Amino acid sequence: MPRITVRIEEDGRRLDVLLTGLLKEEGLSRSRIQRLMEEGKVTLDGSPAKASTEGRRGQVAVIEVPEPRPSGLVPLDRALTILYEDDACIAVDKPSGLVTHPAKGHWDDTLVNALVATGRTFSSGSAPDRPGILHRLDKETSGILLVAKTDRAHAALSEQFSARTLHKTYLALAWGSLASEPVEVDAPIGRHPVNRKKMAVREGGRPALTRFRTRERLKHISLLEAEPFTGRTHQVRIHLAHLKHPVLGDVLYGGHPENGLPSKILREKVRSAGRFFLHAHRLSFNSPAAGPVMVESPMPDEFLEMMEAFRVYG
Repeated sequence: MPRITVRIEEDGRRLDVLLTGLLKEEGLSRSRIQRLMEEGKVTLDGSPAKASTEGRRGQVAVIEVPEPRPSGLVPLDRALTILYEDDACIAVDKPSGLVTHPAKGHWDDTLVNALVATGRTFSSGSAPDRPGILHRLDKETSGILLVAKTDRAHAALSEQFSARTLHKTYLALAWGSLASEPVEVDAPIGRHPVNRKKMAVREGGRPALTRFRTRERLKHISLLEAEPFTGRTHQVRIHLAHLKHPVLGDVLYGGHPENGLPSKILREKVRSAGRFFLHAHRLSFNSPAAGPVMVESPMPDEFLEMMEAFRVYG
């Protein structure tokens, strides 16, 4: 990933404006620079930079610019489970292990590539390589992903995401048991101060609220319902880790709690799962073509098998 280093030569102007002028020859627009800042790829004197920060003479900005993406979308011959469809949108049941849209290392093996192969028409999306994509799920998260078919539907559904009028429910296998029912976590989320691949509960982060309820308690783990009322990156995973009940298999935010299990069979079962256990289970929204819609994705077999293993060997 190329790194560009520039020295600020004037005081008092917004950093995104200053960098746009300084990086004109690099072909970086103001909106692209703002997006790189949101992704944590711009630092000012070694600290994460914000677009609204006022630049000062002598400060040094470092910009990490991702390698250019290849043009065009290659269709992927992979069967998809369609949970709901009308003239405005389609709800797909994304399996764990499938990346939502093209990115470095996954140019032609994503959900978007599989959608293109269906022959359907989708909205122009938020970027040329993301037709119809309204939101995303992490590679290892399974479940409902909503996709817009037309630009008009994309705008209407995007507004519902922004206004938080869609209702989302996740299922999670988490370590331990909740202390009470329900549990609400109201804790702001921002970029991790050290590990730029992670988010974290931190002062000055964006507001984030999640409600958790227990569906079933087992020895060592629980099956939880999670309702996020905001849409922060990795929100459910981070809030469960904040409660000291990380998602089973979530090494990034939970480490390896399975090391403490008394059963070798269970330890190996968790380590070999190949995913963390978070599933987008239910989505309620207002379709521009059909009005109120509620879509459900059944709990994956991997959840059922893992729970049975804990019943037998826990």
